[in-house]
Amino acid sequence: MRPRLWVLVLAGVFAVLQLANVTGRDTPDTKNYLSYALSLTGEGKRETAAATIDYVCASRAERARRDQSVHVVRFHRPDPAPEVVAECREQQWGAVRPRLAAGQTAGHTVPYMPERFMRIFEVRPGYPVFLVPFVAVLGVTWGLWAAGVVLACAGGVLVFLILRTLAVPAALALTGQALYYVLPCGTTAVRPMAEGLLLALTLTAVWGCALVLRTGGAPDRAGTAPGPAGSDPAGTAPDPAGSDPTGRTRVRRVRAAGLGLVAASLLALFTVKHSQALFLGLCLAAAGALIAVRRHRRRTGPAPRDVLALAAVGLAGAAGTLVLARLLHYPSAADSLQDLLTDHFARPDRAHPWPEFWQLQGNFWVEWLRRQAWQPLFAAALAAGAWGALRRGGATGAFLVAAAFTGLLTQAAHPDINIWGERLIVLAWLLPAVGVPLLLGPVVRGGPAGSAVRDGERAVRAVRVGADRAGATG
Repeated sequence: MRPRLWVLVLAGVFAVLQLANVTGRDTPDTKNYLSYALSLTGEGKRETAAATIDYVCASRAERARRDQSVHVVRFHRPDPAPEVVAECREQQWGAVRPRLAAGQTAGHTVPYMPERFMRIFEVRPGYPVFLVPFVAVLGVTWGLWAAGVVLACAGGVLVFLILRTLAVPAALALTGQALYYVLPCGTTAVRPMAEGLLLALTLTAVWGCALVLRTGGAPDRAGTAPGPAGSDPAGTAPDPAGSDPTGRTRVRRVRAAGLGLVAASLLALFTVKHSQALFLGLCLAAAGALIAVRRHRRRTGPAPRDVLALAAVGLAGAAGTLVLARLLHYPSAADSLQDLLTDHFARPDRAHPWPEFWQLQGNFWVEWLRRQAWQPLFAAALAAGAWGALRRGGATGAFLVAAAFTGLLTQAAHPDINIWGERLIVLAWLLPAVGVPLLLGPVVRGGPAGSAVRDGERAVRAVRVGADRAGATG
C-alpha cells in the first residue's frame, strides 16, 4: 500500500476511535468559543445561550454517568444525569441571566463571566469562524466533534508532510503521524477548544520552514539532504548544480510557497490567539538568527539568505502582532496578568501584580520540575525529540525546537498548575512527535532498505561539493 493511503488509514482509525467520546470533552473555554460561533450563524443571544448551556450540561451529565457507572460504591444507583443537568442549567443560567438583564449583550460571546474576561475571547475569532460550517451543518454536538477530529487528523498529516519533506523514510513519517495522535497533542487537538487549531497552524509554519530550507540545499549527517531520484516526496529537491533553468524556477516557487506558509500561519494565529503569533514569530526569528550566525561562521549548511528570510518573516509577524494588537485595543499583558491573579476578575485588581507574578512563576516551575522528576515521561520525550531535531533535523530541526518552545512560553505566561491536562504547554509535545522519528532515522537507514537512500545522499553531497568548488574557483 502506498504511503498516502497509509496516511488516510491512520487518520481514519483515529477518527473512528473518537466516536467513543462524542460528548464529555468540553473545557471551561468551550462555551465561550461555541457561543461565538453560534452568534456568527445569526443566532440571538438567548438562543445562543440556550444551545451552549444545553451542550455544556449534557457533557457534564455524561461524565457524571460514566463516573458513577464505575464507582465501587455508587455504580448500582439511579442515573445521575437528570439531576446533574438540572443543577448545571440552574448554575449556568444564574450567571448569564443577570448579565443579559444588565445589558451585557455586546460582542459575539454569551456573558458567562465579567466583561473584561469575555473580551479575551472576543478578540479570538479564528476558531469560532472555523467552527461555523460544522455547527451549522451538523449541529452543536456533532459539529464540535467533527471539527475537533478534522483538526487532530490534519495535525497528524502535517507531521507526516514535515518528515517526508526532510526525506525521512515513509515508515518513520507514518510513525510521527501516529505519535501525534497518541501523545497529548492529539488528545488535546480533538477537544472543542482553540488548541487544535493552534497546533495545526504551528505545524504548518514548521512545514514552511522545511520547504524553504530544503530548497536551499541543507544536507546533513542524518540524511535530511535530498534523496535519490524519485525519492523526493514533496517535490522540493533542487537541482544541485543549479544548471537547470526549470529546476531553478521550481526551487524559487517552492521557497516562496514555504515562506508564504510561514507568513500565512502567523497571520491566522493572530486571529486564533494573538499571543501564540507573537511567541512563534519571536522564536522563529531567534532561531533563524542563531542558525545564520552559526552557519556563516562555519560556512556550512543552507544559504544564509534562506535562514534569514525565515527569521525576517518571523520578526515581521511578531512586530505586526504587537502593532495590530495595539491598534485594535486588544487586551494587554497587564490585563492577562490581572486575569490570572484575580481568578478571572472575580476579585479586585492587584495593586502590585508583577512582584506577585514573579513569585508565582518561581513557585510554579519548582513544583512543575518536582512533578516531572516524579513522572519524567514528558521530560524524557522532550529530550529525545530535541536530540533528534537538532542532531538529525538540520536547520529545520532548530526551527522545530523554536516552535515547540512556544509551549513553554505559553505556560510561563500562565503559571497555573491547576489548568486541565497541562494544555497550555501542549505545543511542546510537537517536539517528540517530529523529533523522535528523526532520531530513529539512522536505525532504519542502517538496514538494506536504507542503502539506496544513503547512496543517493552521498551522490548529492558529492555534486554539491563539486559545485561549491567550481563557484569558488570561478
